[in-house]
Amino acid sequence: MTDRPEGFAAYVAVTAAYWAFMLTDGALRMLVLLHFNTLGFSPVQLAYLFVLYEVAGVVTNLSAGWIAARFGLTSTLYAGLVLQVVALAALAQLNPAWSVPASVVFVMLVQGLSGVAKDLAKMSSKSAVKLLAPSENAGLFRWVAVLTGSKNAVKGCGFLIGAVALGLVGFVPAVLGMAVILGLIFLSVIWGMPPGLPAGKKGAKFKEVFSNNPNVNWLSLGRVFLFGARDVWFVVGIPIYFYSVLSDGTPEGNRAAFFMVGTFMAVWVILYGAVQASAPRLLRAKEKSEDEIIASAQGWVGALFFVPAALALAAWGAGGPANWLTGAVVVGLLAFGALFALNSSLHSYLILHFTSAERVTMDVGFYYMANAAGRLIGTLLSGLTYQVGGLPLCLATAAVMIAGSYLSIGRIGPNAPAGAPHTT
Repeated sequence: MTDRPEGFAAYVAVTAAYWAFMLTDGALRMLVLLHFNTLGFSPVQLAYLFVLYEVAGVVTNLSAGWIAARFGLTSTLYAGLVLQVVALAALAQLNPAWSVPASVVFVMLVQGLSGVAKDLAKMSSKSAVKLLAPSENAGLFRWVAVLTGSKNAVKGCGFLIGAVALGLVGFVPAVLGMAVILGLIFLSVIWGMPPGLPAGKKGAKFKEVFSNNPNVNWLSLGRVFLFGARDVWFVVGIPIYFYSVLSDGTPEGNRAAFFMVGTFMAVWVILYGAVQASAPRLLRAKEKSEDEIIASAQGWVGALFFVPAALALAAWGAGGPANWLTGAVVVGLLAFGALFALNSSLHSYLILHFTSAERVTMDVGFYYMANAAGRLIGTLLSGLTYQVGGLPLCLATAAVMIAGSYLSIGRIGPNAPAGAPHTT
């Protein structure tokens, strides 16, 4: 462990780099979703645009832990920033004259590159916390909660920026502007990064990515279901539902709908991030033993189940868009966001608790591979369920996936030594 002043300086630099990345990531997602929706893409076609992004996340996270262990955390962090700049510049080359299949394939490939970039940056940032955080006063939980929560608040701002930029300056200028800004931030991060992160070990082997700790594996499976449950409505279903309710089909109406959809998505993610950052205080982590924190993880995912289940019943009963239903969905999904944030923060802490400094990049990479797999499943189901069964099926699928997370988290055993095998 580095001493606190040096470790804190490295933590601040890593967090700043991660913030910059996630701002562009959130803006890019909203730009792509809303831009191609106005071009007439169906919900399933919109989901396809993000499929390779999530596939790339699965592959990247599985290998990124080994890459970081072999070449060092700063190398993977810098690589993520550079690849995102390249992806943004490439997306600006999209030609409106291309056919729909050609446009879908091109955007899928560019989004795949962005997915590689995102998960390199994420794995590097989260692993750094394990190595830099103080051990006293729930320091690890506090530092990972602040990093994760602030990142999501920044990403929420990115959603709003992306929607507003699309309405004000158009798709290509917005994408190029983000590429320039992120490139400048990358140069400043290189210049200002203090020492404190490991450089890597030549003897690291790829097979070590797979954990022999059952707690890591059950937690990772629970993460698959948890993030699948979020993205099954978040990626396509809810943005398109709100757009269909809010837009009147005119250019002015479209711009207003862009702004309102972007605002809701931004508020949701900012709230999610704020609750994540406050999770150690809200859960009173300083007053609880490790066993009590582990036990609370299943209780919170159980509470989360009832939100999408109730919303699905409400949407089914409404039989179609209605003012009261839209209001209920807004309130319900904000509640979902708060509960989801507590669950996500607990998971982010537990993976770092279960691992060791020697295995941190491997276990964190494996865990975020599971996270990406959940997002991939949720992305595919988001377009499919919305197109087949509308909002009710979208939300009901989310409830079923949360039930899967509840069962998985329930298999985690107490008193697991960090990094040591544990038998459930």
